[in-house]
Amino acid sequence: MRRRALAVLLAGLLLPAGLAGCGIPHESEVQVDGSGPAAEAGALNGSPARPPTPTDSAEPGPFIENYLLAAAAGEREQAYARVKEFIAQEAKSRLREKQQSSEIELTVVRLREKPEVTPPNNQGTSEVTVKVQQVGVLRADGTLAPPVANETEYVFKLRRAEPAGGGLLITDLPNVLLISDDALRRYYPSRTIYFWNSDQSRLVPDLRYLPLSMPAERRVTEVVKWLTGGPSDWLAPGVTGLPDGTRPINNATGADGHWEVNLTMPGANDERLALLATQLAWALPELSGQLDLKIQNQQRRTVDLEQERAAHAAYPAGDLPSRFTVYDGAIRPLAIGNEPRSGVPLAPAANRNVVSAALAHVGDQVLAALVVTDADRKQRLRVGSGPEPVAVFNTSARAYGAIGRPTWLRSLDKDQPAGLVAADGKLYRFDGTGAMSLVPLAVPGPVVAVAGSLDGHRIALVSGGALYVAAVSVDGGVVSVGQPRRLVTLLTSISAADWVAENDLVLAGNEADRRPAIHQITVDGGRETPLKRDIGAEVTQLAAYPGGAVGGLPSLSYMYEANRTAYRNNPLDTIKREQVLDVPAGSRATNPTAPFFLY
Repeated sequence: MRRRALAVLLAGLLLPAGLAGCGIPHESEVQVDGSGPAAEAGALNGSPARPPTPTDSAEPGPFIENYLLAAAAGEREQAYARVKEFIAQEAKSRLREKQQSSEIELTVVRLREKPEVTPPNNQGTSEVTVKVQQVGVLRADGTLAPPVANETEYVFKLRRAEPAGGGLLITDLPNVLLISDDALRRYYPSRTIYFWNSDQSRLVPDLRYLPLSMPAERRVTEVVKWLTGGPSDWLAPGVTGLPDGTRPINNATGADGHWEVNLTMPGANDERLALLATQLAWALPELSGQLDLKIQNQQRRTVDLEQERAAHAAYPAGDLPSRFTVYDGAIRPLAIGNEPRSGVPLAPAANRNVVSAALAHVGDQVLAALVVTDADRKQRLRVGSGPEPVAVFNTSARAYGAIGRPTWLRSLDKDQPAGLVAADGKLYRFDGTGAMSLVPLAVPGPVVAVAGSLDGHRIALVSGGALYVAAVSVDGGVVSVGQPRRLVTLLTSISAADWVAENDLVLAGNEADRRPAIHQITVDGGRETPLKRDIGAEVTQLAAYPGGAVGGLPSLSYMYEANRTAYRNNPLDTIKREQVLDVPAGSRATNPTAPFFLY
């Protein structure tokens, strides 16, 4: 098979090639200055487009929509000042301000429908009710934490501004800083920072949000502060933070491709500085040139950022992806356009009675996990590994009523492969021997699906019709799963999910009208986009390709099964019988099912 490195798609915001120095004193504490309102998406350094202002609409409904879109969005130090521009003088005291900027958090909500407006009374006051879904809390460290509020609607009261013609002002409002998920999408470009796994052999992504209005020269400082502050809460069990007590001494500076970061770091030996250098190179993908790492003002390491990224890949090398499906109880290759094709890497004797499968490449080895039916129509897990074609398999001793599609955890240790699978409503770990051991989980409802990320230390779970993410630690072959975090979604009765990008999932479930659909959602639930609607039947299998190999499949490629028929999205179409390769004569004519990718 042809081998190529996966080209990791990072969602960093591009900075100018040269950033001016900040002019910060040599030994000052890190300063975070307030700034103006957020800019429209695509603008740089807060210009040229501007967000809505209080005078942009004199209609109560659109006025509140603008308030949720623009008032609190932007750099947190000026959030209250921006919000008060929308509030009448007599009502400003109702909004109790946080004294420290680090305490300022934004409640992100999704509008379920257009605001309901009560017509103005004789005094010219009106009332606007907004029905919402709580999405999360945007913290000062750029993380979107799970929602803490449970309100499903908010009520605002408004009056005409004085003098006449001056628009509207809010006279009563919730005592919380609110922004809509549309504001998050427009004014907070996503960034990815990285933490090492427990044995410091693999980088694990951590999604953050940075205000678009933040001046360019401060963005590097903010990323450094995020790294020293540690991982997101849900990700912490699967990664290793910097040593306790690590903090920036002053703001990062840079000009003409030469950058400087000054830190306090206990135990800052050469090994720790090398690991930090790789983290910084990948967390700042827009930077080129050199970066000087200083510890307590002493020059300790100079990093060529581009060379560092080239020498230490964020993810392991992999194959160009190939598509497969299950046809008449066996895994078969698919022929889709000019995409790469490969033969089934299994011995024919093992490729029988297959319901679903997960295949993965680790170096020159193939990992194979097959869900098969036995003589009693029960299901078992059959696991094998080795150079292709894999011929030796071990089968689980216990039979189950229903087993979901397995997932391999892409560990660097090919001698101790491990994976996860949902069986009869519970989550199990499996290894190369085929033995399955229960993984305890604090989630309600039966677990019906699990999917592992490209880095191998994050999983998505479907349990009780809801979507969860969790961190995974693999230590000496022992797999432990952190506390799952439930994601807020527009879909209900979720049936399947998989990773479609570094920080994005595809999920299948029902929309508000109960029609089955497939959506894309970020790993924190902050951004959700419909991909395919009106599917017509429940999605029972969903597989995606999260990479983007050079010359390979397009990004965001996925396939799914509904009503015992397989589909793909690139281009959107049914997977036809004639696209299934290597079907032996005499096979039963049927529909392709359980499609998946091998890479």
